Amino acid sequence: MIAALLYLQFHSTKNRLLMRFKRLKQPKYFVGAIVGGAYFYFYFFRLLLFPTGSRGGASPLASAMSGDPVFHESLRALILFAIVLVAWIIPRQRAALAFTEAEVAFLFPAPMDRRGLVHFKLLRSQLAILCTVLFLTVLSGRYGGGAHWLIHAAGWWVILFTLNLHFIGSSFVLTRLMDRGLATWQRRVAVLALAALAAGLILVWAVREMPELTSASLADFEAIKDYAQRMLVSGPLPYLLYPFRLAVRPYLASDAISFLNVLWPALLLMVAHYFWVIRSDVSFEEASLEASKRLAEKVAAARAGNWRGDSKKLKSKRAPFKLHPGGSPVVALLWKNLISAGSAFTMRLWLLLLLVFGLMSLGLRGLVETSNWITVLGVFAVMVGVWALLFGPQIVRQDLRQDLPHADLLKGFPLRGWQVALGEILAPAVILTGIHWLLLVVILACAEPIAHDKVTTPLLLAAGAAAGVMLPALNLLSLLIPNASVLLFPVWFQAGKEGPAGIEATGQRLIFALGQLLAFIVALIPASAVAGGVFFLMKYFAGTLLAVPVAGLAATLVLALEAGLGVMLLGWLFERFDLSAEQTN
Repeated sequence: MIAALLYLQFHSTKNRLLMRFKRLKQPKYFVGAIVGGAYFYFYFFRLLLFPTGSRGGASPLASAMSGDPVFHESLRALILFAIVLVAWIIPRQRAALAFTEAEVAFLFPAPMDRRGLVHFKLLRSQLAILCTVLFLTVLSGRYGGGAHWLIHAAGWWVILFTLNLHFIGSSFVLTRLMDRGLATWQRRVAVLALAALAAGLILVWAVREMPELTSASLADFEAIKDYAQRMLVSGPLPYLLYPFRLAVRPYLASDAISFLNVLWPALLLMVAHYFWVIRSDVSFEEASLEASKRLAEKVAAARAGNWRGDSKKLKSKRAPFKLHPGGSPVVALLWKNLISAGSAFTMRLWLLLLLVFGLMSLGLRGLVETSNWITVLGVFAVMVGVWALLFGPQIVRQDLRQDLPHADLLKGFPLRGWQVALGEILAPAVILTGIHWLLLVVILACAEPIAHDKVTTPLLLAAGAAAGVMLPALNLLSLLIPNASVLLFPVWFQAGKEGPAGIEATGQRLIFALGQLLAFIVALIPASAVAGGVFFLMKYFAGTLLAVPVAGLAATLVLALEAGLGVMLLGWLFERFDLSAEQTN
């Protein structure tokens, strides 16, 4: 039976690869494969052939992580424990091994027992585990350093395969408990009670043996790090985490000899999990059939443009605002796309978030000026804001990229092209602007107590007001570029929510991401030039405090003009677009 399963898995993988290679006959996939392959080589695979350490020294993260090996071992074991704990708390359904429709049709009627089905899933999971191992090995070699990449790869495989076995085994145990009448809330209470008991034991030891963590220490990141390190290397925690430490030790081995010394206990733990899974006599066929049916429904719904699943089972979504019958058709398209974005973007939620961030700002102002947490939070908010500005349009796609398969329906509306274009891009612009405004509140709250000695509060508020005014125009401009791309290059651009995956598809996305970034930078040049000229002119006559908001307003006007011209161009492209004449497959 194992030989037949290996034969099936081998030929399935081979046929999938052959299909990918045959697809390279099309130029869009061939060029994408070249770019994607170059990206993966220079950013990932090159590190396996030329490790960081061979070019002179370990990576900065590896230097920072050097220290007590028991601490790093316990820290990784604690993360592994948290993952396992979630697997025992969250599930509320019977154990189900997901199979495709073809696997259900051919394997379930076959003369194969439950153990054979489990073996098939374990064999099939190896391909996904190996791909994940390769990715994590490259990351650990790039940022972790210290050991040979083969040791890291073997260590990652031990961790991931043991986790996979534990997830299956825990689902079987939970199913057996359900069959015996144990309710979901009872099981969760029992698991959380055991976790609370262990946490209480550690807390009692920490109160008795470790110095008190004062309020002044809570404001010092290094003090908290030192306290956590002492707790992880001494007391009951290392003993409670012992099974998890066994699993992570092969990854942390520094050489081949030490790797072999710690490998056999980890393999014994893995083998114990394997026999636990194989010898669990639990009925999972019916639940697997139901899970496979739900998976097939989600795939079919995604191909039809409904990413969330079967439309018959979807609950009605609350509208973000009341749509008046005599309003603008542009607002109607905005209303429609906000509903498509989901209930997470209702007006009530945004007002609640604004209130929470405002209260958090007042709380941050009361912290000490030397607190590291303010700096960390402010820098993080800036990084997220820049990332959302550059890459947010690639994620929030409730615009023409989602509705292009229904272009014939949009063309049937009694609307001008620019009205359709503006209505389509307004929803992601509103969402991204709301995110940026919330981040701006955090940035100002974190910057005020730190920079007040160099930058006055009025000047800081003026800069924040200028940024807040410019953000809507910036988001509109950044969204015009990918929407114009999908109309200009529909053969290349992955319109809709379904598209091919693989290295060639990654290469296509890289080409467009670089092109969109270049176009966005070019579009910022006129606004930057105007803002700079107005700033120096106003600073000379009226001072810096007035020059900052006036320069921001001038840049906003230029960006708004560019966005208006872009909307007109996008509308013209939409009017000329003919979906039936394009080869999108």
